[in-house]
Amino acid sequence: MAGTGLPEPWVIKFSRSKKREYFFNPETKESVWEAPSGTDEDQSKKYLEENPLRVRALHLLIKHKDSRRPASHRNENITITKDEAKEELETYIKRLNGGEPFESLAKERSDCSSAKRGGDLGFFGHGEMQPSFEKAAFALKIDQVSDIVESDSGLHIIKRVA
Repeated sequence: MAGTGLPEPWVIKFSRSKKREYFFNPETKESVWEAPSGTDEDQSKKYLEENPLRVRALHLLIKHKDSRRPASHRNENITITKDEAKEELETYIKRLNGGEPFESLAKERSDCSSAKRGGDLGFFGHGEMQPSFEKAAFALKIDQVSDIVESDSGLHIIKRVA
């Protein structure tokens, strides 16, 4: 991994059971919790800040009739169009820009079951979310909110929190 600060051939991986990074040598199959000898610690820290293995995000989802499952805890039969969902989401973006807390808006309107947690999806890594959602979430800086993101589930705005 170029720019990781690790000596060749070491790579950084993520342990789901321990919920932390570890270091793996694919040639020897050795894995260790502490950075291997010869690691540039400052470069490694900078790499992980710029290329996180996991992020934590909140989202506000508005489903539409063409979503993969046009039903939610709020409405058993969603009939609004994608354009109507987009218009509605744009009003929530304006409210966010006006200073309303993301969590309050997600609780008020999100079609995702995470609404009860203020839209909090917790931490997730690469390959755990729909590709368009993942790409947008990983591209955000902490506390940054996305533009409207389309996925098979519907239309989202995403706020990265870690």
